Amino acid sequence: MMAVNRFVLNNISYHGAGAIKEIPGEIKRRGYKKALVCSDPDLVGFGVTAKVTDELDAEGIAWSLYDRIKPNPTIQNVKDGVAAFKASGADMIVAIGGGSSMDTAKGIGVIVENPEFEDVVSLEGVADTKKHAAFTIAVPTTAGTAAEVTINYVVTDPDKVRKFVCVDVNDIPDVAIVDPDMMASMPAGLTAATGMDALTHAIEGYTTKGAWELSDMFHLKAIELISKNLRDSVKEAKAGKPGSGREGMALGQYIAGMGFSNVGLGIDHAMAHTLSAHYDTPHGVACAMLLPIAMEFNKPVVANRLADVAVAMGIDTKGMDSESAADAAIEAVRKLSFDVGIPTACDGLTEADLDQLASDAMSDACFPGNPRDASHEEVVGLFKKIMG
Repeated sequence: MMAVNRFVLNNISYHGAGAIKEIPGEIKRRGYKKALVCSDPDLVGFGVTAKVTDELDAEGIAWSLYDRIKPNPTIQNVKDGVAAFKASGADMIVAIGGGSSMDTAKGIGVIVENPEFEDVVSLEGVADTKKHAAFTIAVPTTAGTAAEVTINYVVTDPDKVRKFVCVDVNDIPDVAIVDPDMMASMPAGLTAATGMDALTHAIEGYTTKGAWELSDMFHLKAIELISKNLRDSVKEAKAGKPGSGREGMALGQYIAGMGFSNVGLGIDHAMAHTLSAHYDTPHGVACAMLLPIAMEFNKPVVANRLADVAVAMGIDTKGMDSESAADAAIEAVRKLSFDVGIPTACDGLTEADLDQLASDAMSDACFPGNPRDASHEEVVGLFKKIMG
């Protein structure tokens, strides 16, 4: 008999160039009066945020800006955002940005409706919030995190030098606007890093302990789309001419999010969160460096699934046994990473840090989902593989 599995998705999502034009209508028909726009200072500076706020202005929708958001957002960023929401008189949120802006907005939205969690720290893991977050429209500007469709967000605790994952069905944005035009300003390095984050979501989601048929469908399609489009997307970013690669990545990363948000991830993400907390390594870069290493580690228990990954990546596996096909998938991931310019070693990582890094990774919310159990010594060994 099949176990009971839960699936949570946005109420509404819009996909395709020009999708941001749907935002004012979604706000007006629900009767909301004022938006807190959560975005980061760079996006505001480059005029990306204005693409959305211009649409609000054109329809006479009031808004207030909160942009005190740094990459790997902190507890304080969330607290300041809650204060900004209250001070502004806003009754809903529009999040514009990558994972950092959307994660901050999720924390703000949840606390506004569930003030007993205002310390932020108590939201770690699966928090017992009673009410859904403030009405939120999420507009991603990177093709990777899929924060617009997930029930997860990540906050950094600088005092303890750690990132903690919050999992809450009440935090999912009500509406997602996946408009490739909003991703047009992504530089090549960020395009590569966020794209590899998306591939990690799809591969870890497909091999995680919680994987099942409904999530498998999303993950295999996401692996196919990302493998087909990431190289082109990076080339387009270098040339400053977004095209079909960017469009394919916008869709691929969202589909990956539809899957992994509902089944969890694994050791790659647990270790990547730890690297970002200790060395400020960009999340996508950390995921990408670790992906072939994690696949290799998990191969003894998921070779058949990694063989499916090879097929989804476009590899002809005819005549290969599952072991060889799994190896081909790992090699294909290595090559893709190399082709889009991802480093193979983590700056700043030293022998002295290994013990602490392994302990932190093992206490991360993503760690238990890994298909193969890992000891402290094994995690130390995996971190060693990315030492410079």
